[in-house]
Amino acid sequence: MTKEDILNGQVLLIDKPIKWSSFQAVNKLKYALKNHFDLPKKFKIGHAGTLDPLATGLLIICTGKFTKTISEIQAQTKEYTGTISVGSTTPSYDLETEIDATFPTEHITEALILETTKQFLGEIDQKPPVYSAIKKDGKRLYEHARAGEEVEIQSRKTTIYEFEITRIALPEIDFRVQCSKGTYIRSLAYDFGLALNSGGHLSALRRTKIGNYSVENGVLPDDFVKNL
Repeated sequence: MTKEDILNGQVLLIDKPIKWSSFQAVNKLKYALKNHFDLPKKFKIGHAGTLDPLATGLLIICTGKFTKTISEIQAQTKEYTGTISVGSTTPSYDLETEIDATFPTEHITEALILETTKQFLGEIDQKPPVYSAIKKDGKRLYEHARAGEEVEIQSRKTTIYEFEITRIALPEIDFRVQCSKGTYIRSLAYDFGLALNSGGHLSALRRTKIGNYSVENGVLPDDFVKNL
């Protein structure tokens, strides 16, 4: 990879570690590339779709002229694997916040779980989590949530193409999902818990694919920098 390659445009596949923000990962690469190749201070670099800090997996970073393809990449089908923990909920729908309510799970069987997945296939209505970066009245939803302010969140259409259960070891349910742009897997976990007449939150998440790009071809940010 040369300076001209970076400026002309590269698609870099990064395997984002847990507790890193997507912004941190982009900054790590930006700083390393700028110094290694003596790039202009304002060379173009950006990512094609945010991953929450508690999620791991595929983060696509584009440089140079390829930053123009970011919206096109973001529009492609995403694949995730993860774990839903049933019997409890959290305000953020994941492990960012503490459990705020518990629910029975004795009635939950494998047959019920598999039958319930069918409710979520195809186009569905989904409300984004209150702890999300969507703007409402000029502020991010998570800013409203952290300030203890209640806001009305509008549901939106999203599409679940595949919803496969890969392991059941209650209270944990492992899954693989293929979905459209704009799907919140945290909301899916919460809604799935409700549909089981219980509660649920997301306790692990990994993005494995965006379109034809796979995390199998991704590298950790630190390894990318080391190998420059």
